[in-house]
Amino acid sequence: MRKRRVLKTIILSFIIIVLVAILAALVIVLSFISKHGDTWKSLKNSALSIAENSTREDFCTALTSTVYYDDGSVVTSLKAEKDVYYLDYDKIPKLVIDTFVSVEDKRFYEHKGVDYIAIVRAAWSLYTNKEITQGGSTITQQLSRNTYLSHEVSWDRKITELFLARALETKYSKKDILEFYINNVYFANGNYGIQSAAMGYFQKDVSELTLSEVVFLCAIPNNPEKYDPLVNLDAVISRRNQMLNTMQELGVVTKEECKEALVEKINLNVVKTEKNNYVETYIFECAAEILMEKGLTHSEALAGLYTEGYSIYTSIDKTLQKQLQMSLDANLATYTEVNDEGIYELQGAAVSIDNDTGRVVAIVGGRSQATKGYTLNRAFQSYRQPGSAIKPLVIYTPLLAEGYTADTIVVDEKEDGGPANSNNKYSGPITIRDAVAYSKNTVAWKLFEEVTPQEGLKYLLNMNFEKIVSGDYVPAASLGGLTYGASVLEMTAAYATIENEGKYRFPGCITKIVDADGNIIYEVPETEKEVYSPYACVVMTDIMKSVVDYGTGENATIDGLTCAGKTGTTDKNKDGWFIGYTAYYTTGVWVGYDMPKEMDDLYGYTYPLQIWKAYMQAIHSDLEDKPFITPAEYLEDWENKQREEADSTKNKG
Repeated sequence: MRKRRVLKTIILSFIIIVLVAILAALVIVLSFISKHGDTWKSLKNSALSIAENSTREDFCTALTSTVYYDDGSVVTSLKAEKDVYYLDYDKIPKLVIDTFVSVEDKRFYEHKGVDYIAIVRAAWSLYTNKEITQGGSTITQQLSRNTYLSHEVSWDRKITELFLARALETKYSKKDILEFYINNVYFANGNYGIQSAAMGYFQKDVSELTLSEVVFLCAIPNNPEKYDPLVNLDAVISRRNQMLNTMQELGVVTKEECKEALVEKINLNVVKTEKNNYVETYIFECAAEILMEKGLTHSEALAGLYTEGYSIYTSIDKTLQKQLQMSLDANLATYTEVNDEGIYELQGAAVSIDNDTGRVVAIVGGRSQATKGYTLNRAFQSYRQPGSAIKPLVIYTPLLAEGYTADTIVVDEKEDGGPANSNNKYSGPITIRDAVAYSKNTVAWKLFEEVTPQEGLKYLLNMNFEKIVSGDYVPAASLGGLTYGASVLEMTAAYATIENEGKYRFPGCITKIVDADGNIIYEVPETEKEVYSPYACVVMTDIMKSVVDYGTGENATIDGLTCAGKTGTTDKNKDGWFIGYTAYYTTGVWVGYDMPKEMDDLYGYTYPLQIWKAYMQAIHSDLEDKPFITPAEYLEDWENKQREEADSTKNKG
């Protein structure tokens, strides 16, 4: 009896909550209509117009986006092959249809484009779980949004979506809607539609897929970024398993079929097309970040690159890109060991920035190698300890703004609790210039105490270093001992900031994006942020000339060319760095293993420096030397400007 009363109470509570939700929704709708009647009517008319003018062709083709080098030649063209892989309804396996309906829209055949029961259910889920655990969007709504609308989170977009979904279901049959949806839903990595996904991930026609493979693929569109099979295979398999269990509960598959599918191993068969992998991955990431500023998710932004017909203009120099790759490959060629996946064990990465613009002109994320699937771009996706290459950024340039000079005397000696120099030699009293030139760890450690970790690392944060965490605010950071480290892109942009007299520029590569209608939707802004004192940077550059002239980087000297730079080697020779610049370009190079391990002959002045020199020598062969401004010249210019300003003020008075 008591159980019955409890059950009645629960049922009554549920009914009350549902009624309240419906009433609340009605109040919101009526309130919106009363306040925004004209807007409501406008949104409805807009949706009806879209539906009226829609054709089957809208769901069968995609616009091609084109990416350009800085000289206007084509890097690559991006197109979702909808026209090639489009399947008519009767060619789509029933299992694919049943999978999507059972997981995405159980009441698909009952509603008329909008499932009000699902909306209430989603509201109930939000109320009971304090978070959204199930959506209220129907397959038709998703199709409307993906084909005709933006993914902006707003009332206007959502209301237009509701009107459009109902209008499309009036114009098209349920079979049409399913056909359009299954051929247009995004399966990551440029694959639109189930046939494209089947070919892209398994090299099979969709009709040849097993139950396990079908459900595996249908798991991806829920969140193509999270469930990208080439990046997070285990997550896709986990979702496949959840979906199979749901399908068994709904009677779509039998218990035995579910059991067999759950244990079936997924063997991807991805054929890698010929691509400029490293430069393309960086371009795509830069473009996606720009599009995300317009309200898209990362996955939606990447997907749009394949369908929206963008013209994407970049600062990448085709000749420099080729030269940087060749220099890295040639200097690591003797190391042929590969890992279990066939990838070279010893790797490298490099970035080159044009000092006039601050933009990336070449980026190499690893050695040239034909691979299947995901290509790791170590230049911006890997973070490694930078060793002594960090010293100018967090110690010396900050101190040069506080009264230190290149001739300030410091003491190179081993202290209890402090680090040793790499060669275990100590020079006693030396100048700051020589401490940098010979990369004295003892001096850097002591001076970092004066700067303080909080102040020193602040400069990195101001230059968008992404992996600085609370555990990094320790003395070891003075020698590059960071928890996660820094990317080659970050380090190169930071050195370019010193060359640019302390003004930081975001190291992107996109100069302009034009949409399919010819509208410029992005143009790179000419913005700079002052991070360091200009004079401190001029002095720092002059000091780092000594690194190349006679210090740890002396082998980087290029005949007839003024250079500055710094070596970096981490504990037990696991990472080697050389970052340096001329008046024309700043280039940073890292060498090491993906899984860090000791390497006897890896130092900043060996492989990294050799790669840097080979590249810089080649790209400067036809350029005249442009010496850096000296500290004395800078001060003279500054004093002249001060006098001119004083005279101007006096004359005005």
